[in-house]
Amino acid sequence: MVISAFFVGSGEGLKHQHQVVGAQRDREINSIPSASTPRDSRLGPPPISIPRPDQGAPPSRCSHPISIPSHLDVSKSGPGITKNRKPTYVGMTEQEHRAYARVGLLGNPSDMYGGKTLSFTISNFWATVHLAPSDDGGPLVIRPHPRHDLVDFASLPQLVTRLQNEGYNGGVRLLMAICKVFYSHCIQHGIALKEQNFTLSYDTNIPRQAGLSGSSAIICAALSCLLDFYNVRHLIKVEIRPNIILDAEKELGIVAGLQDRVAQVYGGLVYMDFGKEHMDTLGHGVYTPLDINLLPPLRLIYADNPSDSGKVHSTVRQRWLDGEEFIISSMEEVARLALDGRKALLDKNYRELARLMNRNFDLRRQMFGDDVIGTVNIKMVEAARSVGAAAKFTGSGGAVVALCPDGEAQVLLLEKACRDAGFLVQRIQVAPSPLPLTEGNPPF
Repeated sequence: MVISAFFVGSGEGLKHQHQVVGAQRDREINSIPSASTPRDSRLGPPPISIPRPDQGAPPSRCSHPISIPSHLDVSKSGPGITKNRKPTYVGMTEQEHRAYARVGLLGNPSDMYGGKTLSFTISNFWATVHLAPSDDGGPLVIRPHPRHDLVDFASLPQLVTRLQNEGYNGGVRLLMAICKVFYSHCIQHGIALKEQNFTLSYDTNIPRQAGLSGSSAIICAALSCLLDFYNVRHLIKVEIRPNIILDAEKELGIVAGLQDRVAQVYGGLVYMDFGKEHMDTLGHGVYTPLDINLLPPLRLIYADNPSDSGKVHSTVRQRWLDGEEFIISSMEEVARLALDGRKALLDKNYRELARLMNRNFDLRRQMFGDDVIGTVNIKMVEAARSVGAAAKFTGSGGAVVALCPDGEAQVLLLEKACRDAGFLVQRIQVAPSPLPLTEGNPPF
């Protein structure tokens, strides 16, 4: 039995490992040596020098650094900042954190409606955020990506084509939002932050608007950098971090639930229960990591004309709030699919899993309607089902995850059907969780 998912584009698979790249090294000394003072070799390498905006950026960086606005600048005095005349931290190394794309296997979009979901991260696609500490007195800089935050164009037609294909939004706003929300969270919870600035930059290969959680991956990786830079990872529990990521997206008007953020914080395969009783008493859901080896093989189908996953929930959400019985009962059934899917995985009953995946898509289509689902998205699912494979969205549309219960021969038929329809097929590589497999709270 094989699960498959399809996509247009390419992405190099990594090892099944949730990587955190880079090392953190905090050294505390009594004074900061001047440029003319010989450096004690025992202190390690000298502090990293980050160019100021008026000095230009090194050739490998984007040439348009953006200084963060004063109301988001954590170098200013405030209740969450430890104010000293001179920072006492030097020699801290650069950091880099990675967050992977997410596939919603069952239960989505019930995470926005007190439901349950099964999701996992894939190492085919990822976002990386890099943090470099500033020199003493250096600014806090959010560095635009040379492609995703493009501001230089060869011509007006190129600008228009770019906006039609990529939209107006890049990653800079995501980094700025998480800086603000992280700082606010620390203030509200009495978490003191040292006074030292930094430069944040990012890169990503997650296809845009493909329902693979590209925006939250950037924010998740940035949050990891901030947690380690300020040495507060132990003060912000793992189950709270998805809420912080979602709050940053809410700052930008992104409509979403907690599912994606939980999957990317925890990594691997996670069963999530967002029941009202949990959300009201805990402030978050109950999250249970599962063994990724319970999953059959997967493939991804990706369309080059994806939907906008930030808008797809809008009408159904209002109808749910209005108490429409059809929406409420359908969303409850969607949530039950995740619970049943968990049992199917534990039993390795993949034919039952295929049935549940098909039902998940059918319920979504009935609730949202074809106009919202989109013609290309429907064609992806129909291509998979034409050869007997089960198929549903990975998220809100733009990519589909499919399961082939009849094995590799069916996979070959699936690949041909998708190619004939204009889609590419790639085997999913599941990114395992860095957390220990436990039903209790992870230790970090």
